[in-house]
Amino acid sequence: MDATSFTNEIARRRTFAIISHPDAGKTTLTEKLLLYGGAIQLAGSVRSRRNQKNTTSDWMELEKERGISISSTLLQFEYGGCVINLLDTPGHKDFSEDTYRVLTAVDSVVMVIDAAKGIEERTRKLFEICRLRGIPIFTFMNKMDRPAQDPLALVDELEKVLGINAFPITWPLGSGVEFKGVYDRLKKNLHLFERTAHNAHRAPEKVSGIHDSHLLARIPPHIREPWLEELEMLNVAGETFDEAAVLAGQITPVFFGSGMTNFGVQLLLDYFVQHGATPQPRQSTNGPVPPDSKDFSGFVFKVQANMNPRHRDRLTFVRVCSGLFEKDMVVNDPESGKPVRLSYPQKLFGQDRESLEVAYPGDIVGLVTHKAFRIGDTLTSNPAIRYDEIPRFPPEAFAFVRNNGASKQKQMRAGLTQLLEEGVIQSFELLDGIQTAPLLGAVGQLQFEVVAYRLETEYGANPRMEPAPFTQIRWFAPGVLKEDLIKLYLGSGVRLATDIRGQFVILFPDKWSVDYFVKEHPGFELHTVSPHALAN
Repeated sequence: MDATSFTNEIARRRTFAIISHPDAGKTTLTEKLLLYGGAIQLAGSVRSRRNQKNTTSDWMELEKERGISISSTLLQFEYGGCVINLLDTPGHKDFSEDTYRVLTAVDSVVMVIDAAKGIEERTRKLFEICRLRGIPIFTFMNKMDRPAQDPLALVDELEKVLGINAFPITWPLGSGVEFKGVYDRLKKNLHLFERTAHNAHRAPEKVSGIHDSHLLARIPPHIREPWLEELEMLNVAGETFDEAAVLAGQITPVFFGSGMTNFGVQLLLDYFVQHGATPQPRQSTNGPVPPDSKDFSGFVFKVQANMNPRHRDRLTFVRVCSGLFEKDMVVNDPESGKPVRLSYPQKLFGQDRESLEVAYPGDIVGLVTHKAFRIGDTLTSNPAIRYDEIPRFPPEAFAFVRNNGASKQKQMRAGLTQLLEEGVIQSFELLDGIQTAPLLGAVGQLQFEVVAYRLETEYGANPRMEPAPFTQIRWFAPGVLKEDLIKLYLGSGVRLATDIRGQFVILFPDKWSVDYFVKEHPGFELHTVSPHALAN
């Protein structure tokens, strides 16, 4: 492939995640973006009825049963001359580790806000992570078909609470049952929408200018007059749309609409395709790596088994950062340094997949390999390139897992091994040996429900989770000796253990116990994440 064609392919990529507080309508918006992008013909409801489909991005049976997103999902499709890599992420804080990893693999973010509730806790936290990474953010004020806050107040809150300048590209006409449509402030078009049966199809719309007397006459005066005054206020403010400031993360374009009724979704998609970030240089340990480099490079940000019950294999998600990825190419194993052939690359759409021959910077490739790559691994044709993209978090919830009965021990071991490789949980072994059941650690309690469900449904085990009395964990510095640790007075309820790599850790029932240990034993250096993992 010549250099011009390669550069053009990179410029076509738009890789983004959708983030929000739980129940802001993130997964519903994902579904409607697929509908308007032509990737699906009929949208299902998240809380689906028997005669409707499940949401495309929620592939795990537990997600379909609970109506929530538990695992991030990749959906790739073409729209408007661009290749869209859309990552739907879990909103619940107990699955935040998966969401944080996904944010390392994207170039832009769509932030969904419930127009009735405004900025919520998870929205604020995820926004800060995006800001630290310099990720451009597009904001969608959702659920305008329900009673909502004043649009001016929502924009004001966005600027004051999150500390980012906002430029409303679309402006709502009414809210709740009187939500009629949106006005495109850049193209100066008024879009009036009509509802469809079950909101499963594209919403019919009529487009006109703001001064179309025939259309304005159809809008009740108590809606029309305040709306015209709001538009005049926005125009008097004199702000202009600055694409460079958007890409620098200094301004967030704001869109209003309803994912449920399909109002305003296409305008969001069209503007995102036009103004969203293309793949940017990635920072490696040896400096920035431009996407058009001749060297292929990418990093593993997710590992997932059993996405499709028909395959029962493990899929490694790789973000392509630079160079051309080709089927059957050879890279060095990050662990051993030996050559590894990447023979079964997959293009992904939820749980569906198809074989691919090539991929470009910005793309997400699913690898089916016998080699168990780890989250955070760098895959490259140039061994000098190494990325350190993946954030690490200490577990905050702990539980012992037992198998009910002795007949399913093999299934239990196989399932736990796989889940550990996926990074869903961490495993520890208490030093005193009294408790023989594996001790699991996770970011949140809901992860244990997912673990138990998957051990049972995917591996045939019969697990039982028992809460463990710990809330804090610390790692000792490398080189500490067991003989030195077992002599210590640890404090009430404090236990010593080893992690899966054999590194020494200490488990505490509360923060007070941590502070007491640090005060009594100042000679021991403690870390919130494994220093061994950071070194690798």
